[in-house]
Amino acid sequence: MIDRLNSALGDRYTIQRELGAGGMATVYLADDPKHQRKVAIKVLHPELSAVIGAERFLTEIRTTANLQHPHILPLFDSGEADGLLFYVMPWVDGESLRDRLDRERQLPVKEAVRITAAIASALDYAHRQGIIHRDIKPENILLHDGQPLVADFGIALALTAAGSSGRMTETGLSLGTPHYMSPEQASGEGTVDPRSDVYALGCVLYETLVGDPPFPGSTPQAVLAKVLTTNPERTIVHRESVPPHVDSVIAKSMERIPA
Repeated sequence: MIDRLNSALGDRYTIQRELGAGGMATVYLADDPKHQRKVAIKVLHPELSAVIGAERFLTEIRTTANLQHPHILPLFDSGEADGLLFYVMPWVDGESLRDRLDRERQLPVKEAVRITAAIASALDYAHRQGIIHRDIKPENILLHDGQPLVADFGIALALTAAGSSGRMTETGLSLGTPHYMSPEQASGEGTVDPRSDVYALGCVLYETLVGDPPFPGSTPQAVLAKVLTTNPERTIVHRESVPPHVDSVIAKSMERIPA
């Protein structure tokens, strides 16, 4: 794949190595010789590219490119090359919140709240632009010098459009991660709006404080069943040092019937 990408993008970028892969895309580290900087290129998986389509992707990505917020990872470039849909972001010399939680399990309460407040500010800004992220999770929160950056706004609009057309359902693809899905996302029946992002952010804050996601489960189906039918245990049950007002905010954000 690296050879294919270098062949397709060699006039603009030089692919160095794979940084990681997820359910929707693979990320590569690359050099941008024109601007003398390192970048991260996210290449959508072929089946997802087929669902979205190049025209829809390139149209919707333009709106995302206008997002400018100190806690949103900006978009440098996007396009189609050799049948592959891609977008280009800054390379963040740091780690994801998932990396840090894997290492430390829990964060200090003040730091967890600080990170969450910054992400909430970014989401509020995006929501006012009419953009819902739909996949807030520790993997999509990058930490650079301690400051959080929300990543993957790049495909939110395109996937939303594909979902509204029914093509996501037809192919069995879905946007969201079970541990952080709101009930309306999990059921596929309710309207997904900014409150779904608030729910997911509540799940993230819960995990940073407790060390585990709100709804543990051995399979995605088991997790989703809990999301749809139960309320999580309060954070103070697991960690007495969580202030009551923080515990209440988390419980409010994760109500199964959004207010």
